[in-house]
This record gives sequence, structure tokens and C-alpha cells, in this order.
Amino acid sequence: MIITAREQERKARQDKRFINKETQTAAKYLRRIEELSGAPEGMEPFLDTLERIYVDMQGIDIPHGQKTIGTYCVMAPPELIYAAGAVPVKLCSGNYTAFFVGDDIAPRDACPLVKAVAGFKHTGLMPLYEDCSLMIVPVTCDCKKKIAGMLADKCEVMTMHIPTSKGDDEIDEFTDQLYDMAARLEDVTGNQITYNTLAEGFRKTGRAQYELSEFIRLKKQNPYLIRGTHAMTIMNASAYMTAEKWADVLHTVNASLKKRAKNSQTVTNKKLPRILLTGSPIVFPNMKIPLLIEEMGGIVAGDETCMGERGLYDPPVITDDSFDGMMRALANKALRPCPCPTFADNTQRIYRLKQLIRDNQIQGVIYHVLRGCLVYDFEYKRIEEELGQLGIPVIRLESDYNEEDVEQLRIRIEAFIELIKLRQKPEKHTAARRDF
Repeated sequence: MIITAREQERKARQDKRFINKETQTAAKYLRRIEELSGAPEGMEPFLDTLERIYVDMQGIDIPHGQKTIGTYCVMAPPELIYAAGAVPVKLCSGNYTAFFVGDDIAPRDACPLVKAVAGFKHTGLMPLYEDCSLMIVPVTCDCKKKIAGMLADKCEVMTMHIPTSKGDDEIDEFTDQLYDMAARLEDVTGNQITYNTLAEGFRKTGRAQYELSEFIRLKKQNPYLIRGTHAMTIMNASAYMTAEKWADVLHTVNASLKKRAKNSQTVTNKKLPRILLTGSPIVFPNMKIPLLIEEMGGIVAGDETCMGERGLYDPPVITDDSFDGMMRALANKALRPCPCPTFADNTQRIYRLKQLIRDNQIQGVIYHVLRGCLVYDFEYKRIEEELGQLGIPVIRLESDYNEEDVEQLRIRIEAFIELIKLRQKPEKHTAARRDF
């Protein structure tokens, strides 16, 4: 196909507009996060990482020659990728500009996350995507299934079937898929995955999970040691850092939070409504909902999303110290504790939400649904009913990858926070009468 000079010029102008809009949006949200008071010491490397990827438009910071493997779900275990001598990166996107490009590629009712992925891959301008030697797509919904086919036209792709239940047969089936994943990684990297390299992969992710467990423990303290938006930014940055580097930087943040706790320093003296954010993933730079919650006088005290606590902390438990035992531990880790709505029976998801509400002293739940994300939208009614029995107010917020809905979201979030404050006042008066 011959491309004329005029077509080349038009393509160059389109690429320039895309880069300008993409970097401006990312820089804007980074600035809003930086302006939010209460950031802990050691926060800068996480912000620098997001700036490197989305503003400077560079690839991840790894040694020259080391391969990157893109993943589109937390059910693709990073331990296996590290065992192959490669580095995992999470490619689910929250980018508004890429979403608008993908809007012309994917169907109208496809979710914005998938449209943004399609947009980035179509433009070929994002090093994070272009540098990947392989993309692994666990099929958790119909949109993921179709995007895998679209991506396969432009790069090497492996799909993984996610079972709809978590029985022993399903664990066996998923373990077989992990062996297939290991073989594919060996072909791509040229490195053999052995008992020792897999054990090293476990060690790398294990240290990150230990630091995360400390972070979660400190984050749930009341009064608040850190804002939820800052915590979610830290967890989003893990997608673009090696596990070891992320653990090192998070260790510094944890030390800062422990110092705050010792000195009784909090992010605010006000008693802010404690909000649990659950539902569709919140992926940088689409941080408008956590930012609005905290700008409107609430605090994100809990985060049950797959780019947050759920996606990062479920350490594998090895009961059989063999290669197959480690592979089965990865299969169990991916499926057994996962409260993703892709599973048919989600009793475990309800239990997990109630556990988070109890542990984080939650006063209200914001259920976030990306437009077109049916698996999460389907769950809302049952969750509203279950949490209503506990007296916990729940609000469903549907959003898209643009800023046209910001004011509507602001009004609804502000009203929800005021509702929680009003519910607190009678409790204060009752307590005062009892004391009297």
C-alpha cells in the first residue's frame, strides 16, 4: 500500500494532537494529586513513574535488553513472568485520549477501558504497549475476549480461559493453563523456567506483598495517616515498576506513615466520612472519582478494585515444595480468594466487602461502574441489598472516560457525603444523652 506525502503529513498531525492531548490530561491529574494535602514522604517516585509513562511517553525503567510482558488481568501471575527473566506490566488503560480513538474502533457499547486499550494499540505511539514482547489476556468478560482478537492483529497475544467457579477441577484446569503460559514465556524470552527461577519469582513478589500488607495495616488506621487517592496512586504505579523497586519505595512510605502514627500526625483533624470504593477498576489517569470524593469532604478509606488492594495482595500459599506445588499455589492464588464478578457464585465477594467495611470502619460505599461494564453492573443490586441490611448506604456511580460527567458526579458524591454526615449526627446526640 502506497502512502502519499499528504497522508503522511495528516498522520503526523493526528499523532501530534494525540500526544499533546494525552500528555496534557495525564499531567493535569498528576497535578491534582500533588495538590491534594497530606501526601506522605516517599510519594515522589510513584508520581515520577506515572509521569514517565504518560507524560514523557517512555517505556518502563528496566535494564536494556530485558523483555516486558503485558498483562490485562491480575489472574496472569507475575511470578511466572519474573521466572522467565522478563518484567510484567499491566496494560489496562484509563486514558481519555486513547478512549476517543478506540471509540471509532470498538463497538459503541464496549467499556471505555477496552476502547482505551484499542486506541493505544491502534496509534502505535505508546512505548508501554509497543515494547511488549507478548500480551497475556485472561478472558474475564466478552470485551476482553474480543480485544484479544484485535490485539492479535498487531502483536503476539496469549489468551487465558478463566473458569466461572473455583472447584478442584477448575483449579486443575487453570494449573494446566499456567503450564501453557510458562511454555509460551520460554519461547518468547529464550529462558527456561526452572524450580529455582520460579522460587526467585515468588521471592520478588513476596517482598512487595509484605510491604503492601504493612501499608494496608497503616492505611486503615483511624484517624487517617494517608488519603485514599494517594494510596490508589501508589497502587496504580505498581503496574509500571518492577516488584523489587516498588517494594523499596513503598518501604520508605511505610516508614513515613509509622512516623506519623508515632507522632499522632494525621492528614486532617476533621472527622471525614469513611468511604469504600468498589466496582470497575480505577486506572490512572482516570482518577476523577477518588479525587472528587476527597475534594468533596470524604476520604477513601477502602479500595476493593482490581487495580488496588484486591489486585495486589493475595500471597500464594505453598503446601507442596515442588515445581508443580508452586504452580498449583499460583492457580489457587489466582482463583480461590478472588472476588471478581466474573465468577458465577459471588458469595465470597459479599463476604469480602463486609470484611472491608468492618476492618476499615466504613460509613458508605460508592459502587463504581464503567459504562458498558456488565459484569460489575450485574452485581450492584445484590450488594446494595446485602449492605443495606447492615445499615450501610450504597450509591451506584456510572462513569465514562471523559470529563463531561464530572459535574454530575460531583453533585451526587457531595450529596452522598452529606447524607453520611447527617446519619452521624443523631448518633452523636444519642451518645451525648447517654453520657449526661
